[in-house]
Amino acid sequence: MTQILQRHCHSNLPLVSGGEGVFLLDANGKQYLDGCGGAAVSCLGHSHQGVLNAIQHQLHTIPYAHTGFFSSQVAEELAERLADKAPGPLNHVYLVSGGSEAVESALKMARQYFIEKGEMSRTRFIARRQSYHGNTLGALGVGGNMWRKEPFAPLLQNGELIAPCYAYRDKKEDETHFEYGQRVANELEERLLAVGPETIIAFVAEPVVGATAGALVAEKGYFKRIREICDKYGVLLILDEVMCGCGRTGTYYAYEQEDIIPDLVTLAKGLAAGYQPIGAVMIHDKIYDAISQGTGYFQHGHTFMAHPLACAAACATLDALESGVLKEVTEKGQYLVKQLQTTFGSHPFVGDIRGRGLFLGLELVQDKSNKTPFAPERPLHQQMKKMAMENGLMCYPMAGTLDGIHGHHILLAPPFIISENEMDELVRRLSNTMDNVFA
Repeated sequence: MTQILQRHCHSNLPLVSGGEGVFLLDANGKQYLDGCGGAAVSCLGHSHQGVLNAIQHQLHTIPYAHTGFFSSQVAEELAERLADKAPGPLNHVYLVSGGSEAVESALKMARQYFIEKGEMSRTRFIARRQSYHGNTLGALGVGGNMWRKEPFAPLLQNGELIAPCYAYRDKKEDETHFEYGQRVANELEERLLAVGPETIIAFVAEPVVGATAGALVAEKGYFKRIREICDKYGVLLILDEVMCGCGRTGTYYAYEQEDIIPDLVTLAKGLAAGYQPIGAVMIHDKIYDAISQGTGYFQHGHTFMAHPLACAAACATLDALESGVLKEVTEKGQYLVKQLQTTFGSHPFVGDIRGRGLFLGLELVQDKSNKTPFAPERPLHQQMKKMAMENGLMCYPMAGTLDGIHGHHILLAPPFIISENEMDELVRRLSNTMDNVFA
């Protein structure tokens, strides 16, 4: 009987006792291949000596100092390195403790930007259906995950929602992929004109949608059109890279592959590879300048922001990625996609295999010919997770892929250090899981 309020009161979770590379061990000695990085977090696996050494060194230097009194050398270093990596004038960094904190901070920062400019009528956000931006009230309200929002709806300030870029489901037969991407991007302008662009603070989107919709990649040109629309109406563009950033899609920032410059970018999860909790907001010069030359004070803050131990872990993670680990993500992702397509391409219940880098999704369907989803009454995601764990595999099955109710997918986000043999083993264990679930 645990005294912890677990994610589910009736769950009976194994106790983790150790980890080595891409594997975790429980207290009974059973081995689990980490095919999802926990939740796209453990990008360097579970025993990276460089990160462990950096944390230990920082622990003996200074473990904590409140940012109302001090900065720290390691926080300054991390901010400088993140800014140097960011294409465009995103030269300022706000360091927090995780993804939801990063999104909350970005939303408030965007609002304050317009306060500093005297545009007080801008009070709302636009996001996409089946998006997820965090579990705190502001982040939850702006997102499009209706299942997560429903119990707390009376407490939320909900934003406007437009369609996701979801070609597998929504592209018309007579459209090219580019035409489809432009059509759904133009929904942003339509919604702005419907509600009044002078009332909107920002458009919020994940460059590659994560666990809510299963590694949805936007069509080429989609985000360029989004950027044009935001510029036309003076709306900020906030990109949520909490799950898809920090190298997960093959470049450090996912937006690098979209040929655009956002105004705010949120990071977390892989920022310190899971060795410490940390998040960040990357800030465009124009936003920093508006605050700096205005009130000079961002009216926000957290007790553990810019935590020295977390910053040390993040710097060491950057060291590892810069040593060559990041360069391998795209190639390894291509190899894993090839193995998935070979094994599941003709599988009767796998409708789509998608993603970018080592951030991949398999959409499950009951009827492949017409893309019919499994009935929402069947807890397929729970069955899949349970069976995967029995087979020694951690993957990330989710329900509600289409609209929060219908549809299922499996998200894969293994550590970047995974080898070809380990990827083959991942696919083998996933295949066994699917055989057992659909037997």
